[in-house]
Amino acid sequence: MRCVLVLRPEPGASATLKRARELGLNALGVPLFEIEPVDWKVPVLARFDGLLLTSANAIRQSGEQLRELRSLLAYAVGETTAEAARGAGLDIAATGDSGVDHLLRLIDADLKLLHLCGEDRCAPQQSRQQITPLVVYRSAEVEAPDLSGTNSSVALIHSPRAGRRFAELVSDRSEISIAAISAVAAEAVGGGWQEVSVAQQPADEALLALAACLCNNPHPK
Repeated sequence: MRCVLVLRPEPGASATLKRARELGLNALGVPLFEIEPVDWKVPVLARFDGLLLTSANAIRQSGEQLRELRSLLAYAVGETTAEAARGAGLDIAATGDSGVDHLLRLIDADLKLLHLCGEDRCAPQQSRQQITPLVVYRSAEVEAPDLSGTNSSVALIHSPRAGRRFAELVSDRSEISIAAISAVAAEAVGGGWQEVSVAQQPADEALLALAACLCNNPHPK
C-alpha cells in the first residue's frame, strides 16, 4: 500500500494520522513546521463585532489574553476550530464547513471582525465584512524533515505554504501524488508530480477520502 505523508504540524498531524489509520491507510507523520506563539496585544474591543477563527492553532497559541476577548462572538471555520474555541470559553455564533469564504458569505455583511491568525494567513478572497488580522502564532520551518522513502507516496497538502515547502524539499516528484486541501494549495505545490488532485471540500475528512482514492489508483493515465 502506498504511504500517505502527513506534513501538517502538531497537534493537527496526530489528529490526521488517527483518522487516516482508521481508514486503513498507511500513514506517516513528517511535520514540515512547528507552531509557536508570538507576542500580541489586545486591541480596543469596541471596534469589533466578533472574532473570525480560521484555525484551532489561533486558540491554542493565544495564551491568557484570549480571556479578554470572550465578550466577542466567534465565527469559526470548521468544527475542530469551534470546539477549541468553546473549550477556551468563547461563544460560537456560526460554524462553517466549506472554508472561510463560504462562511463569510453566510453571515452578516456589516460585521467588523477581528481575525486571530498566523503570520502566513490566507486572506479571504472576497469579503463583505471588515476584517482586521491579528497575528497570534507562527509556523516555524523544521530544518531537516526526514523525507526519505517518499517515492510512490501520497502527500497531504493542508496549506499553500506547506505546498511550497514540500516542493522545495523534494527533488524527484515523478512517483509522488499530491492531495491538496484547496485549489490554492494545489497551485502552490507546482508541477512535475505524478498527479495533483484537490479535495471536494477544504476539510481533513475530504482530504483523506481523496488520499484513499489516490492510494487505490497509484498509476493515473
